[in-house]
Amino acid sequence: MTEILQHTEYRNWLINLKQQIKTGQIKAALSVNSQMIMLYWDLGRQIVEKQENAQWGSGFIEQLSKDLREEFPEMTGFSRTNLFRMKRFYQFYAPIVQENELIPQVGGQLKIPQVVGQLEMTDKQIVAQVVGQLQVAFSQQNTNSEQVVRQLLSIPWGQNVCIFENTKNIKEALFYINKTIENNWSRAVLEYQIETNLYNRQGKAITNFSTTLPAPQSDLANELMKDPYNFDFLQLSEKVKETDLEKALVKHISQFLPELGVGFAYMGRQFSLKIGTKDYRTDLLFYHTRLKSYVIIELKTKEFEPEFVGKLNFYISAINELVKDEHDKPTMGMLLCKNKDNYEVEFSLKDVNNPIGVSTFHYTELADEIKAALPSAEELQKELLAVEREFNK
Repeated sequence: MTEILQHTEYRNWLINLKQQIKTGQIKAALSVNSQMIMLYWDLGRQIVEKQENAQWGSGFIEQLSKDLREEFPEMTGFSRTNLFRMKRFYQFYAPIVQENELIPQVGGQLKIPQVVGQLEMTDKQIVAQVVGQLQVAFSQQNTNSEQVVRQLLSIPWGQNVCIFENTKNIKEALFYINKTIENNWSRAVLEYQIETNLYNRQGKAITNFSTTLPAPQSDLANELMKDPYNFDFLQLSEKVKETDLEKALVKHISQFLPELGVGFAYMGRQFSLKIGTKDYRTDLLFYHTRLKSYVIIELKTKEFEPEFVGKLNFYISAINELVKDEHDKPTMGMLLCKNKDNYEVEFSLKDVNNPIGVSTFHYTELADEIKAALPSAEELQKELLAVEREFNK
């Protein structure tokens, strides 16, 4: 028997914990995400409490993992790593953890009957404590705590782990929780959005949407703009031309669209507009399914200049006149430049009546001599085929 197992308090607590997990309703509900998240929260709380108050030594979590896995060999989730994650989960969202205190047991009234209704009366009290604790945590964040609890319980554990392990505070975590639900992000997509710092990029572009679009369309339009846009999936020369950038983005449309955000439908590149006796072409044309409007994206591989706004404004008016129908909302313009001066952009947009947003972008730059030395995709494919033929001889 290990040193921890010699403690009567540990053995008694372990017996009660096993019984809680064995309870028919709880065990059956582990396949239901919300119940699993609540169990993990409560187990994390108990681990924190025991580590603070009990003298069980440094191997407590390792022993607990061993005991639970032996008792429930068919159930995953009780590894040493995951128990540490449960502890961190509780500590991250508990608002009084910074003062080394625990959230008190809260057994008040519940406002989530569809969750509680699945459990027996004794388990309702457990759920009331867990959800009550979560609501206390989020009520101090100036947000709707009941709604946040619903959101937290509705996303998979893997996404929850990704969020609390990679965000700096609850406010940032809430942003990614909401976006995960809104956009149905997989864990891989969520990790990408956190790595590229979407929290600090979204809604940061300079726009005139608030004066040219009615609410709430202006709010949604502002929210979809980012600054900067991350095109690091492109590897281009530092002296790339705008047409080359267009071609590269279209070629990598499967990566370009997620970076733009949900709702963008690609309509075409170099979209032709016949005005008078002349032909004009937009860089990229999209239709936004949520805004119900066309979106023109103009790309500039140099610093912002005021005349860029005039040209984009001209294109917007042309789309409104020649393409948009009575069911579409006003066409929007997005101007993406290599860099910009925000004051100059604001001044340039001041008296423009069409909705325009200006942002920057970055991509992986390769010096011309390095890019020239790299084989093309076609050359790589030929080399691979040659190697395959040699291998099969």
